[in-house]
Amino acid sequence: MTLYWYGNDMIVVDAGLKFPEEDMLGIDIVIPDITFLVENREKIRGIFLTHGHEDHIGGLPYILRELNVPVYGTRLTLGLVENKLREHGLLDTAKLNVMDGRSNIQAGVFQVSLFYVNHSIPDTTGFAIETPEGLVVHTGDFKFDQTPVDGRQADIHKLAAFGARGVLALVGDSTNAERPGYTPSELTVGEKINEIVANATGRVIMSTFASNIHRLQLMIRAAEQHGRKVAVVGRSMVNNIQTSLQLGYLEALPETIIDADDVNRIDPEKLVILSTGSQGEPMSALTRMARAAHRKIEIMPGDTVVLASSPIPGNEKYVARTIDQLFRAGANVIYRGVHASGHGSQEELKWMLSLVKPKFFLPVHGEFRMQRTHANLAMEVGVEEENIFITELGDVVEFENGRARLGGKVPAGTVMIDGLGVGDVGNIVLRDRKLLSQDGILVVVVTLSKATGHILSGPDIISRGFVYVRESEALLDEANKLVESTLIKLVTDNVSEWSSLKTAVRDSLGRYLFEQTRRRPMILPIIMEA
Repeated sequence: MTLYWYGNDMIVVDAGLKFPEEDMLGIDIVIPDITFLVENREKIRGIFLTHGHEDHIGGLPYILRELNVPVYGTRLTLGLVENKLREHGLLDTAKLNVMDGRSNIQAGVFQVSLFYVNHSIPDTTGFAIETPEGLVVHTGDFKFDQTPVDGRQADIHKLAAFGARGVLALVGDSTNAERPGYTPSELTVGEKINEIVANATGRVIMSTFASNIHRLQLMIRAAEQHGRKVAVVGRSMVNNIQTSLQLGYLEALPETIIDADDVNRIDPEKLVILSTGSQGEPMSALTRMARAAHRKIEIMPGDTVVLASSPIPGNEKYVARTIDQLFRAGANVIYRGVHASGHGSQEELKWMLSLVKPKFFLPVHGEFRMQRTHANLAMEVGVEEENIFITELGDVVEFENGRARLGGKVPAGTVMIDGLGVGDVGNIVLRDRKLLSQDGILVVVVTLSKATGHILSGPDIISRGFVYVRESEALLDEANKLVESTLIKLVTDNVSEWSSLKTAVRDSLGRYLFEQTRRRPMILPIIMEA
Protein backbone atom coordinates (compact mmCIF):
# COMPACT_ATOMS: atom_id res chain seq x y z
CA MET A 1 0.00 0.00 0.00
CA THR A 2 1.37 3.37 -1.08
CA LEU A 3 -0.13 6.73 -0.10
CA TYR A 4 0.14 9.87 -2.26
CA TRP A 5 -0.72 13.08 -0.39
CA TYR A 6 -0.88 16.71 -1.48
CA GLY A 7 -2.60 19.34 0.67
CA ASN A 8 -6.13 18.14 1.41
CA ASP A 9 -6.07 15.27 -1.09
CA MET A 10 -4.87 11.67 -0.72
CA ILE A 11 -4.97 8.66 -3.02
CA VAL A 12 -3.91 5.11 -2.17
CA VAL A 13 -2.33 2.62 -4.57
CA ASP A 14 -3.09 -1.03 -3.73
CA ALA A 15 -4.44 -2.58 -0.53
CA GLY A 16 -2.86 -5.99 -0.19
CA LEU A 17 -2.32 -8.67 2.43
CA LYS A 18 0.55 -10.94 3.30
CA PHE A 19 0.47 -14.43 4.69
CA PRO A 20 1.70 -14.99 8.25
CA GLU A 21 5.30 -15.79 9.06
CA GLU A 22 6.21 -18.88 11.06
CA ASP A 23 6.27 -17.06 14.40
CA MET A 24 2.74 -15.67 13.89
CA LEU A 25 1.04 -18.64 15.52
CA GLY A 26 -2.64 -19.02 14.65
CA ILE A 27 -2.73 -15.89 12.47
CA ASP A 28 -4.64 -16.22 9.18
CA ILE A 29 -3.50 -13.13 7.27
CA VAL A 30 -1.72 -9.81 7.83
CA ILE A 31 -2.99 -6.48 6.44
CA PRO A 32 -1.66 -2.89 6.54
CA ASP A 33 -2.28 -0.73 9.59
CA ILE A 34 -4.54 2.06 8.27
CA THR A 35 -4.63 4.19 11.44
CA PHE A 36 -3.19 7.19 9.56
CA LEU A 37 -5.76 6.83 6.76
CA VAL A 38 -8.66 6.61 9.23
CA GLU A 39 -7.41 9.79 10.92
CA ASN A 40 -7.44 11.51 7.50
CA ARG A 41 -10.51 9.81 6.01
CA GLU A 42 -12.02 13.08 4.72
CA LYS A 43 -8.95 13.60 2.48
CA ILE A 44 -8.97 10.21 0.70
CA ARG A 45 -10.20 10.49 -2.90
CA GLY A 46 -9.84 6.84 -3.92
CA ILE A 47 -7.96 3.54 -3.86
CA PHE A 48 -6.32 2.54 -7.16
CA LEU A 49 -5.50 -1.14 -7.75
CA THR A 50 -2.69 -2.24 -10.08
CA HIS A 51 -3.85 -5.89 -10.46
CA GLY A 52 -5.81 -8.71 -8.86
CA HIS A 53 -3.23 -10.61 -6.80
CA GLU A 54 -3.87 -11.10 -3.08
CA ASP A 55 -0.83 -9.04 -2.08
CA HIS A 56 -2.42 -6.06 -3.86
CA ILE A 57 -6.18 -6.47 -3.24
CA GLY A 58 -6.45 -8.90 -0.29
CA GLY A 59 -6.69 -6.23 2.43
CA LEU A 60 -9.48 -4.33 0.66
CA PRO A 61 -12.50 -5.95 2.43
CA TYR A 62 -11.07 -5.04 5.84
CA ILE A 63 -10.11 -1.53 4.75
CA LEU A 64 -13.47 -0.73 3.10
CA ARG A 65 -15.22 -1.48 6.40
CA GLU A 66 -13.39 1.54 7.83
CA LEU A 67 -13.06 3.68 4.71
CA ASN A 68 -15.85 3.39 2.15
CA VAL A 69 -14.04 5.35 -0.57
CA PRO A 70 -14.13 4.89 -4.38
CA VAL A 71 -12.07 1.97 -5.72
CA TYR A 72 -10.56 2.04 -9.23
CA GLY A 73 -9.14 -0.82 -11.29
CA THR A 74 -9.44 -2.74 -14.56
CA ARG A 75 -12.36 -5.09 -15.32
CA LEU A 76 -10.67 -8.31 -14.22
CA THR A 77 -9.16 -6.75 -11.10
CA LEU A 78 -12.54 -5.43 -9.99
CA GLY A 79 -14.19 -8.75 -10.93
CA LEU A 80 -11.87 -10.53 -8.48
CA VAL A 81 -12.48 -7.77 -5.91
CA GLU A 82 -16.25 -8.34 -6.26
CA ASN A 83 -15.79 -12.01 -5.29
CA LYS A 84 -14.00 -10.96 -2.11
CA LEU A 85 -16.46 -8.22 -1.20
CA ARG A 86 -19.41 -10.56 -1.79
CA GLU A 87 -17.96 -13.02 0.75
CA HIS A 88 -17.62 -10.19 3.28
CA GLY A 89 -21.11 -8.75 2.63
CA LEU A 90 -19.68 -5.46 1.36
CA LEU A 91 -20.50 -5.61 -2.35
CA ASP A 92 -23.73 -3.57 -2.17
CA THR A 93 -22.05 -0.58 -0.53
CA ALA A 94 -18.71 -0.62 -2.40
CA LYS A 95 -18.01 2.11 -4.99
CA LEU A 96 -16.18 0.22 -7.76
CA ASN A 97 -15.07 2.11 -10.89
CA VAL A 98 -13.66 0.43 -14.01
CA MET A 99 -10.58 1.95 -15.67
CA ASP A 100 -8.99 1.19 -19.04
CA GLY A 101 -6.15 2.56 -21.13
CA ARG A 102 -8.17 5.67 -22.06
CA SER A 103 -9.23 6.59 -18.50
CA ASN A 104 -8.11 9.81 -16.82
CA ILE A 105 -9.45 9.98 -13.28
CA GLN A 106 -9.44 13.30 -11.46
CA ALA A 107 -9.03 12.52 -7.74
CA GLY A 108 -8.66 15.86 -5.97
CA VAL A 109 -5.48 17.48 -7.29
CA PHE A 110 -4.28 14.15 -8.70
CA GLN A 111 -4.98 13.01 -12.24
CA VAL A 112 -4.50 9.26 -12.62
CA SER A 113 -4.17 7.31 -15.86
CA LEU A 114 -2.96 3.73 -16.34
CA PHE A 115 -0.51 1.93 -18.58
CA TYR A 116 -0.56 -1.83 -19.18
CA VAL A 117 2.37 -4.04 -18.17
CA ASN A 118 2.94 -7.81 -18.29
CA HIS A 119 2.58 -9.99 -15.21
CA SER A 120 1.21 -13.43 -14.34
CA ILE A 121 -2.41 -12.16 -14.32
CA PRO A 122 -4.17 -10.27 -17.14
CA ASP A 123 -5.12 -6.60 -16.85
CA THR A 124 -2.04 -5.70 -14.80
CA THR A 125 -1.28 -2.00 -14.87
CA GLY A 126 0.90 0.72 -13.49
CA PHE A 127 -0.26 4.28 -12.88
CA ALA A 128 0.87 7.65 -14.15
CA ILE A 129 -0.04 10.13 -11.41
CA GLU A 130 -0.06 13.82 -12.31
CA THR A 131 0.65 15.93 -9.22
CA PRO A 132 1.19 19.69 -8.78
CA GLU A 133 4.89 18.88 -8.20
CA GLY A 134 5.30 16.75 -11.34
CA LEU A 135 4.54 13.33 -12.85
CA VAL A 136 5.00 10.18 -10.74
CA VAL A 137 5.10 6.75 -12.43
CA HIS A 138 4.09 3.82 -10.19
CA THR A 139 4.98 0.55 -11.97
CA GLY A 140 3.09 -2.04 -9.89
CA ASP A 141 4.35 -5.60 -10.44
CA PHE A 142 5.70 -5.91 -13.97
CA LYS A 143 7.87 -7.59 -16.54
CA PHE A 144 8.29 -7.03 -20.29
CA ASP A 145 7.00 -10.15 -22.08
CA GLN A 146 7.44 -10.01 -25.86
CA THR A 147 5.08 -12.99 -26.38
CA PRO A 148 2.36 -12.56 -23.73
CA VAL A 149 -0.29 -15.26 -23.42
CA ASP A 150 -3.16 -12.79 -24.01
CA GLY A 151 -1.35 -10.92 -26.79
CA ARG A 152 -1.36 -7.60 -24.92
CA GLN A 153 2.16 -6.21 -24.74
CA ALA A 154 3.29 -3.62 -22.22
CA ASP A 155 2.61 0.03 -23.10
CA ILE A 156 6.25 0.77 -23.85
CA HIS A 157 5.34 3.75 -26.06
CA LYS A 158 3.43 5.36 -23.16
CA LEU A 159 6.38 4.87 -20.82
CA ALA A 160 8.73 6.41 -23.38
CA ALA A 161 6.35 9.36 -23.78
CA PHE A 162 6.38 9.91 -20.01
CA GLY A 163 10.17 9.90 -20.10
CA ALA A 164 10.23 12.42 -22.96
CA ARG A 165 7.93 14.76 -20.97
CA GLY A 166 9.90 14.46 -17.77
CA VAL A 167 9.16 12.28 -14.76
CA LEU A 168 9.61 13.54 -11.23
CA ALA A 169 9.75 10.09 -9.58
CA LEU A 170 9.55 6.41 -10.45
CA VAL A 171 8.15 4.02 -7.82
CA GLY A 172 9.37 0.65 -9.08
CA ASP A 173 8.92 -3.08 -8.41
CA SER A 174 12.15 -4.61 -7.01
CA THR A 175 11.08 -8.25 -6.58
CA ASN A 176 13.53 -9.75 -9.12
CA ALA A 177 16.28 -7.14 -8.80
CA GLU A 178 18.81 -9.83 -7.87
CA ARG A 179 18.21 -11.92 -11.01
CA PRO A 180 20.44 -11.07 -13.98
CA GLY A 181 19.20 -10.97 -17.55
CA TYR A 182 15.57 -11.17 -18.62
CA THR A 183 12.63 -13.10 -17.15
CA PRO A 184 11.48 -15.87 -19.55
CA SER A 185 8.16 -15.47 -21.35
CA GLU A 186 5.12 -17.27 -19.94
CA LEU A 187 4.87 -19.04 -23.32
CA THR A 188 8.00 -21.08 -22.45
CA VAL A 189 5.95 -22.57 -19.59
CA GLY A 190 3.17 -23.34 -22.08
CA GLU A 191 5.56 -25.45 -24.16
CA LYS A 192 6.54 -27.46 -21.09
CA ILE A 193 2.90 -27.94 -20.02
CA ASN A 194 1.96 -29.07 -23.53
CA GLU A 195 4.79 -31.60 -23.52
CA ILE A 196 3.73 -33.00 -20.12
CA VAL A 197 0.08 -33.42 -21.18
CA ALA A 198 1.11 -35.02 -24.49
CA ASN A 199 3.31 -37.64 -22.77
CA ALA A 200 1.09 -38.43 -19.76
CA THR A 201 -0.65 -41.82 -19.86
CA GLY A 202 -3.07 -41.21 -16.95
CA ARG A 203 -4.68 -38.22 -15.30
CA VAL A 204 -2.78 -34.94 -15.20
CA ILE A 205 -3.25 -32.90 -12.02
CA MET A 206 -1.84 -29.39 -12.32
CA SER A 207 -1.48 -27.01 -9.40
CA THR A 208 -0.61 -23.33 -9.54
CA PHE A 209 -1.67 -20.05 -7.94
CA ALA A 210 -5.43 -19.59 -8.35
CA SER A 211 -4.81 -16.05 -9.61
CA ASN A 212 -2.26 -17.02 -12.29
CA ILE A 213 -4.85 -16.75 -15.05
CA HIS A 214 -2.26 -16.87 -17.86
CA ARG A 215 -0.92 -20.21 -16.67
CA LEU A 216 -4.43 -21.61 -16.24
CA GLN A 217 -5.11 -20.56 -19.85
CA LEU A 218 -2.05 -22.47 -21.01
CA MET A 219 -3.21 -25.56 -19.08
CA ILE A 220 -6.70 -25.38 -20.62
CA ARG A 221 -5.21 -24.95 -24.12
CA ALA A 222 -2.99 -28.00 -23.63
CA ALA A 223 -5.94 -30.08 -22.40
CA GLU A 224 -8.08 -29.10 -25.40
CA GLN A 225 -5.24 -29.76 -27.82
CA HIS A 226 -4.92 -33.34 -26.53
CA GLY A 227 -8.64 -34.07 -26.22
CA ARG A 228 -8.89 -33.89 -22.43
CA LYS A 229 -11.64 -32.53 -20.19
CA VAL A 230 -10.75 -30.11 -17.39
CA ALA A 231 -12.08 -30.31 -13.82
CA VAL A 232 -11.38 -27.50 -11.36
CA VAL A 233 -11.02 -28.03 -7.58
CA GLY A 234 -10.29 -25.51 -4.84
CA ARG A 235 -12.73 -22.70 -4.03
CA SER A 236 -10.44 -19.80 -4.97
CA MET A 237 -9.53 -21.40 -8.31
CA VAL A 238 -13.19 -22.16 -9.14
CA ASN A 239 -14.15 -18.54 -8.37
CA ASN A 240 -11.26 -17.03 -10.35
CA ILE A 241 -11.82 -19.24 -13.40
CA GLN A 242 -15.57 -18.51 -13.42
CA THR A 243 -14.93 -14.75 -13.17
CA SER A 244 -12.24 -14.83 -15.88
CA LEU A 245 -14.46 -16.84 -18.25
CA GLN A 246 -17.42 -14.51 -17.69
CA LEU A 247 -15.32 -11.40 -18.34
CA GLY A 248 -13.57 -12.88 -21.37
CA TYR A 249 -10.05 -13.07 -19.90
CA LEU A 250 -10.00 -16.87 -20.13
CA GLU A 251 -11.07 -18.94 -23.13
CA ALA A 252 -12.35 -22.51 -23.07
CA LEU A 253 -14.69 -24.54 -25.28
CA PRO A 254 -18.11 -25.01 -23.65
CA GLU A 255 -17.60 -28.76 -23.29
CA THR A 256 -14.05 -28.54 -21.87
CA ILE A 257 -14.81 -27.60 -18.23
CA ILE A 258 -16.60 -30.35 -16.28
CA ASP A 259 -17.85 -30.56 -12.71
CA ALA A 260 -15.46 -32.05 -10.14
CA ASP A 261 -18.23 -34.54 -9.21
CA ASP A 262 -17.85 -36.11 -12.68
CA VAL A 263 -14.12 -36.79 -12.42
CA ASN A 264 -14.49 -40.53 -11.80
CA ARG A 265 -16.72 -40.94 -14.87
CA ILE A 266 -13.98 -39.77 -17.27
CA ASP A 267 -11.21 -42.07 -18.54
CA PRO A 268 -7.94 -41.10 -16.78
CA GLU A 269 -6.15 -40.43 -20.06
CA LYS A 270 -8.90 -37.95 -21.02
CA LEU A 271 -8.70 -35.77 -17.90
CA VAL A 272 -6.81 -32.76 -16.57
CA ILE A 273 -7.52 -31.54 -13.03
CA LEU A 274 -6.65 -27.96 -12.08
CA SER A 275 -6.09 -27.57 -8.36
CA THR A 276 -5.01 -25.11 -5.70
CA GLY A 277 -2.17 -26.09 -3.35
CA SER A 278 1.08 -25.43 -5.20
CA GLN A 279 2.46 -23.91 -1.97
CA GLY A 280 1.63 -26.95 0.18
CA GLU A 281 -1.07 -25.07 2.13
CA PRO A 282 -2.45 -27.57 4.69
CA MET A 283 -6.13 -27.13 3.72
CA SER A 284 -5.68 -26.74 -0.04
CA ALA A 285 -7.16 -29.23 -2.51
CA LEU A 286 -3.84 -30.77 -3.61
CA THR A 287 -2.56 -31.25 -0.06
CA ARG A 288 -5.81 -32.96 0.94
CA MET A 289 -5.56 -35.21 -2.15
CA ALA A 290 -1.99 -36.12 -1.15
CA ARG A 291 -3.23 -37.08 2.34
CA ALA A 292 -6.19 -39.04 0.88
CA ALA A 293 -8.48 -36.58 2.71
CA HIS A 294 -10.21 -34.98 -0.30
CA ARG A 295 -13.87 -35.98 -0.53
CA LYS A 296 -13.98 -36.13 -4.35
CA ILE A 297 -10.51 -36.98 -5.66
CA GLU A 298 -7.66 -39.12 -4.43
CA ILE A 299 -4.23 -39.64 -5.94
CA MET A 300 -3.85 -42.92 -7.86
CA PRO A 301 -0.75 -44.69 -9.18
CA GLY A 302 -0.15 -43.43 -12.71
CA ASP A 303 -1.29 -39.85 -12.04
CA THR A 304 1.04 -37.10 -13.23
CA VAL A 305 1.06 -34.20 -10.76
CA VAL A 306 2.57 -30.88 -11.87
CA LEU A 307 3.45 -28.09 -9.41
CA ALA A 308 3.57 -25.14 -11.80
CA SER A 309 5.01 -22.54 -9.45
CA SER A 310 8.08 -22.02 -7.32
CA PRO A 311 7.77 -22.07 -3.51
CA ILE A 312 7.33 -18.71 -1.81
CA PRO A 313 10.22 -18.21 0.64
CA GLY A 314 9.13 -19.78 3.93
CA ASN A 315 6.84 -22.36 2.26
CA GLU A 316 9.59 -24.74 1.16
CA LYS A 317 9.01 -27.34 3.88
CA TYR A 318 5.24 -27.44 3.25
CA VAL A 319 5.83 -27.93 -0.48
CA ALA A 320 8.45 -30.64 0.17
CA ARG A 321 6.06 -32.48 2.51
CA THR A 322 3.28 -32.42 -0.10
CA ILE A 323 5.62 -33.64 -2.84
CA ASP A 324 6.72 -36.51 -0.61
CA GLN A 325 3.11 -37.51 0.11
CA LEU A 326 2.29 -37.42 -3.61
CA PHE A 327 5.21 -39.75 -4.40
CA ARG A 328 4.06 -42.10 -1.62
CA ALA A 329 0.62 -42.23 -3.21
CA GLY A 330 2.22 -43.46 -6.47
CA ALA A 331 2.10 -40.26 -8.52
CA ASN A 332 4.73 -39.05 -10.97
CA VAL A 333 5.48 -35.57 -9.61
CA ILE A 334 6.98 -32.78 -11.74
CA TYR A 335 7.94 -29.86 -9.53
CA ARG A 336 10.86 -28.17 -11.28
CA GLY A 337 11.04 -26.14 -14.46
CA VAL A 338 7.30 -25.42 -14.92
CA HIS A 339 7.40 -21.79 -13.88
CA ALA A 340 8.28 -18.33 -15.14
CA SER A 341 8.28 -15.36 -12.81
CA GLY A 342 5.83 -12.52 -13.29
CA HIS A 343 8.47 -9.96 -12.30
CA GLY A 344 11.13 -8.36 -14.45
CA SER A 345 14.79 -9.26 -13.98
CA GLN A 346 17.70 -6.83 -13.98
CA GLU A 347 17.70 -5.94 -17.69
CA GLU A 348 13.95 -5.25 -17.63
CA LEU A 349 14.29 -3.07 -14.52
CA LYS A 350 17.04 -1.09 -16.27
CA TRP A 351 14.83 -0.87 -19.38
CA MET A 352 12.00 0.63 -17.30
CA LEU A 353 14.38 3.17 -15.74
CA SER A 354 15.80 4.06 -19.16
CA LEU A 355 12.34 4.54 -20.69
CA VAL A 356 10.97 6.69 -17.85
CA LYS A 357 14.17 8.65 -17.07
CA PRO A 358 13.04 9.68 -13.57
CA LYS A 359 14.77 12.40 -11.57
CA PHE A 360 14.02 10.57 -8.31
CA PHE A 361 13.64 6.83 -7.73
CA LEU A 362 11.91 4.80 -4.97
CA PRO A 363 12.49 1.02 -5.20
CA VAL A 364 9.53 -0.78 -3.57
CA HIS A 365 8.27 -4.37 -3.10
CA GLY A 366 10.57 -7.24 -2.18
CA GLU A 367 13.07 -7.44 0.67
CA PHE A 368 15.49 -4.65 1.61
CA ARG A 369 18.38 -6.36 -0.19
CA MET A 370 16.32 -6.40 -3.43
CA GLN A 371 15.55 -2.70 -3.09
CA ARG A 372 19.24 -2.00 -2.46
CA THR A 373 20.18 -3.96 -5.60
CA HIS A 374 17.51 -2.10 -7.59
CA ALA A 375 18.98 1.19 -6.36
CA ASN A 376 22.39 0.10 -7.68
CA LEU A 377 20.82 -0.70 -11.07
CA ALA A 378 19.27 2.78 -11.13
CA MET A 379 22.69 4.36 -10.56
CA GLU A 380 24.06 2.29 -13.47
CA VAL A 381 21.54 3.92 -15.82
CA GLY A 382 22.20 7.44 -14.60
CA VAL A 383 20.02 8.19 -11.54
CA GLU A 384 21.97 10.20 -8.97
CA GLU A 385 22.63 8.31 -5.73
CA GLU A 386 21.28 11.17 -3.58
CA ASN A 387 18.02 11.02 -5.61
CA ILE A 388 17.25 7.41 -4.58
CA PHE A 389 15.16 6.69 -1.48
CA ILE A 390 14.90 3.21 0.06
CA THR A 391 12.02 3.42 2.50
CA GLU A 392 10.66 1.44 5.44
CA LEU A 393 7.02 1.12 6.51
CA GLY A 394 5.68 4.54 7.44
CA ASP A 395 8.50 6.58 5.86
CA VAL A 396 7.49 9.82 4.15
CA VAL A 397 9.31 11.16 1.08
CA GLU A 398 8.55 14.86 0.48
CA PHE A 399 8.82 16.57 -2.92
CA GLU A 400 8.89 20.34 -3.26
CA ASN A 401 10.10 22.59 -6.11
CA GLY A 402 12.02 19.78 -7.79
CA ARG A 403 13.77 18.66 -4.61
CA ALA A 404 13.09 15.61 -2.42
CA ARG A 405 13.93 14.55 1.11
CA LEU A 406 12.89 12.07 3.75
CA GLY A 407 10.19 13.77 5.82
CA GLY A 408 9.75 11.75 8.99
CA LYS A 409 7.24 8.96 9.59
CA VAL A 410 3.50 8.39 9.93
CA PRO A 411 1.80 5.60 11.95
CA ALA A 412 2.16 2.42 9.89
CA GLY A 413 2.81 -1.28 10.29
CA THR A 414 0.75 -4.45 10.21
CA VAL A 415 -2.54 -5.69 11.63
CA MET A 416 -3.04 -9.41 12.24
CA ILE A 417 -6.30 -11.16 11.38
CA ASP A 418 -7.19 -14.22 13.46
CA GLY A 419 -10.59 -15.70 12.60
CA LEU A 420 -13.09 -12.84 12.92
CA GLY A 421 -10.74 -10.75 15.06
CA VAL A 422 -9.07 -7.81 13.32
CA GLY A 423 -6.10 -6.43 15.24
CA ASP A 424 -7.03 -8.03 18.57
CA VAL A 425 -3.93 -10.25 18.47
CA GLY A 426 -0.71 -8.37 19.16
CA ASN A 427 2.85 -9.18 20.19
CA ILE A 428 1.85 -10.06 23.78
CA VAL A 429 -0.70 -12.64 22.59
CA LEU A 430 1.78 -14.07 20.09
CA ARG A 431 4.40 -14.34 22.84
CA ASP A 432 1.93 -16.25 25.02
CA ARG A 433 1.07 -18.56 22.11
CA LYS A 434 4.76 -19.21 21.55
CA LEU A 435 5.26 -20.10 25.23
CA LEU A 436 2.22 -22.37 25.16
CA SER A 437 3.45 -24.10 22.00
CA GLN A 438 6.90 -24.70 23.49
CA ASP A 439 6.26 -25.76 27.12
CA GLY A 440 2.49 -25.99 27.60
CA ILE A 441 0.42 -24.76 30.54
CA LEU A 442 -0.30 -25.76 34.14
CA VAL A 443 -3.50 -24.54 35.80
CA VAL A 444 -3.45 -24.62 39.61
CA VAL A 445 -6.94 -24.48 41.21
CA VAL A 446 -7.34 -23.98 44.96
CA THR A 447 -10.22 -22.85 47.22
CA LEU A 448 -9.49 -20.90 50.43
CA SER A 449 -11.72 -20.22 53.43
CA LYS A 450 -13.00 -16.65 53.46
CA ALA A 451 -12.96 -16.67 57.28
CA THR A 452 -9.60 -18.26 58.07
CA GLY A 453 -7.69 -18.28 54.78
CA HIS A 454 -7.02 -22.01 55.11
CA ILE A 455 -7.21 -24.39 52.15
CA LEU A 456 -10.69 -25.91 51.78
CA SER A 457 -10.11 -27.87 48.56
CA GLY A 458 -7.20 -28.50 46.23
CA PRO A 459 -4.74 -27.64 45.10
CA ASP A 460 -5.66 -29.38 41.84
CA ILE A 461 -3.14 -29.19 39.00
CA ILE A 462 -4.34 -29.47 35.38
CA SER A 463 -1.60 -30.01 32.78
CA ARG A 464 -1.96 -29.34 29.04
CA GLY A 465 1.01 -29.66 26.70
CA PHE A 466 3.51 -29.93 29.56
CA VAL A 467 3.72 -33.56 30.69
CA TYR A 468 1.55 -36.64 30.19
CA VAL A 469 -0.26 -36.85 33.54
CA ARG A 470 -0.43 -40.64 33.83
CA GLU A 471 3.34 -40.96 33.43
CA SER A 472 4.21 -38.00 35.67
CA GLU A 473 2.12 -38.62 38.79
CA ALA A 474 5.12 -38.35 41.15
CA LEU A 475 6.15 -34.98 39.66
CA LEU A 476 2.64 -33.55 39.93
CA ASP A 477 2.18 -34.94 43.47
CA GLU A 478 5.33 -33.09 44.55
CA ALA A 479 4.11 -29.98 42.76
CA ASN A 480 0.82 -30.25 44.66
CA LYS A 481 2.62 -30.49 47.99
CA LEU A 482 4.82 -27.51 47.09
CA VAL A 483 1.79 -25.34 46.26
CA GLU A 484 0.07 -26.41 49.48
CA SER A 485 3.11 -25.66 51.65
CA THR A 486 3.63 -22.30 49.91
CA LEU A 487 0.04 -21.23 50.58
CA ILE A 488 0.09 -22.48 54.20
CA LYS A 489 3.27 -20.47 54.88
CA LEU A 490 1.75 -17.31 53.38
CA VAL A 491 -1.50 -17.69 55.33
CA THR A 492 0.50 -18.24 58.53
CA ASP A 493 2.38 -14.99 57.77
CA ASN A 494 -1.00 -13.24 57.33
CA VAL A 495 -0.50 -12.65 53.60
CA SER A 496 -3.99 -12.42 52.09
CA GLU A 497 -3.47 -10.32 48.94
CA TRP A 498 -4.52 -12.55 46.05
CA SER A 499 -1.89 -11.11 43.74
CA SER A 500 0.82 -11.98 46.29
CA LEU A 501 -0.56 -15.52 46.70
CA LYS A 502 -0.65 -16.08 42.93
CA THR A 503 2.86 -14.69 42.41
CA ALA A 504 4.29 -16.88 45.17
CA VAL A 505 2.62 -20.01 43.74
CA ARG A 506 3.83 -19.14 40.24
CA ASP A 507 7.42 -18.47 41.37
CA SER A 508 7.89 -21.49 43.64
CA LEU A 509 6.22 -23.91 41.21
CA GLY A 510 8.10 -22.47 38.24
CA ARG A 511 11.49 -22.95 39.96
CA TYR A 512 10.66 -26.52 40.99
CA LEU A 513 9.41 -27.57 37.53
CA PHE A 514 12.43 -26.06 35.79
CA GLU A 515 14.79 -27.92 38.16
CA GLN A 516 12.98 -31.19 37.45
CA THR A 517 12.25 -30.89 33.72
CA ARG A 518 14.30 -27.95 32.33
CA ARG A 519 10.99 -26.59 30.94
CA ARG A 520 9.11 -23.41 31.75
CA PRO A 521 5.38 -24.02 31.28
CA MET A 522 2.93 -21.15 31.63
CA ILE A 523 1.56 -21.37 35.19
CA LEU A 524 -1.96 -20.06 35.77
CA PRO A 525 -3.03 -20.03 39.47
CA ILE A 526 -6.80 -19.80 40.07
CA ILE A 527 -7.65 -18.99 43.72
CA MET A 528 -11.26 -18.96 44.91
CA GLU A 529 -12.94 -18.18 48.23
CA ALA A 530 -15.77 -20.07 49.95
